[in-house]
Amino acid sequence: MKVMKWSVIAMAVAAGTSQLAFASAQSESKGFVDDASLDLLLRNTYWNRDHNDGNRDVEAWAQGFILTFESGFTQGPVGFGVDAFGLLGVKLDGGRSDMFPDRDPRDDHEDWADDLSQAGAAIKARFSNTVIKYGNQFVNLPVIASDDSRLLPESFTGTLLTSSEIEGLELNAGHFTADSPMGSPARDDNQLKSLSVFGGSYAWTDNLSTSLYFSDVEDTYDKKYANINYVMPLAEDQSLTFDFNYYKTDDIDQRFVGKDGAAVDDNTFWSLSAKYAVGAHAFIIAHQRVSGDTGYLYDNGDGGGSIWVANSFLSDFNFKDERSWQASYELDFSGYGVPGLAWKTAYLRGDNIDAAHYGGEGEATEREIFNQVSYTFQNGAAKDLTLRARNSILRTNNPAWFDTNEWRLYAIYPLNIL
Repeated sequence: MKVMKWSVIAMAVAAGTSQLAFASAQSESKGFVDDASLDLLLRNTYWNRDHNDGNRDVEAWAQGFILTFESGFTQGPVGFGVDAFGLLGVKLDGGRSDMFPDRDPRDDHEDWADDLSQAGAAIKARFSNTVIKYGNQFVNLPVIASDDSRLLPESFTGTLLTSSEIEGLELNAGHFTADSPMGSPARDDNQLKSLSVFGGSYAWTDNLSTSLYFSDVEDTYDKKYANINYVMPLAEDQSLTFDFNYYKTDDIDQRFVGKDGAAVDDNTFWSLSAKYAVGAHAFIIAHQRVSGDTGYLYDNGDGGGSIWVANSFLSDFNFKDERSWQASYELDFSGYGVPGLAWKTAYLRGDNIDAAHYGGEGEATEREIFNQVSYTFQNGAAKDLTLRARNSILRTNNPAWFDTNEWRLYAIYPLNIL
């Protein structure tokens, strides 16, 4: 894939002929207080994983409170500010639950806590259109991403610089030293030594964008990521979107050796999807492949959200040597007079999994049927309340996975306090 080996520097040089960003964001600052915001996200979550073949089920119902404060920047050539968050999760019902910490891991996960809480803050500075932030923060980059798929989000501790001095170009550089995963109040439960990240994205036109990122998770692995996204307009209400994602992982630590005992060193993981949108309808097909000494590895200090590929659903279809296909359909009911209502259904199948790597024999397969319905109230007393139901049915003979029937139910209500 030599065509993918661009450099962010080359992207910046090419962008040099573009206009600079519209204006300096710092020059338009209204101040620490006037630009401040305080938001509370209420998230009620029910999570049920029914595992077949005698494996233990997972079930929990909980209420989450996610409070976020973002100050403005003080006025002047360099502005300063503070961001902070407070997280609280309260278990309402359920037995086994990975959404809360285990009081005593020695009891084989039988005594889950009834609540968890965490608070964090970061200081920030801005010059022109460049922001540097140090402290506890949520991160959303393809090689380090906070997982926010259940009750409370994952957070990281470190420094992140984000620069948007050239229109269409965003550059990121950061260094992190702690990872607090979902379901844990500990500052560094994932025991991250350090993670360094550098990269950026550039919108070449309104329809074409690319990105390239590099990361180094100390004593774990190095990772490269590339993306190409192209939207081809076909008619007034029709388009064809191609999205290509590519990960290359090197210098993998030997603790990830599979049950076959073979040493591991690298992994290549890519996906290509095509989405045809016409009016309220969208049809998606995708193909995804894994190659190398192991399956694609993530959530080892780089976050449970660092898997930006097409076939990531309940299963991520990321096992050693796996090839997977997807066919899905999306419907936006606003085209039929019901704004806020949406439905997605998908069928995915993976094969060629190296079962020996996970303690089995021969080739393993997996298949998943996915459905999700969501509705956001558009007006009235419940305006902005989102109700979402997600169901996955997974069947596999992979020794590293289980047959699973999963439900995730959400009621999400955002409140703008300030």
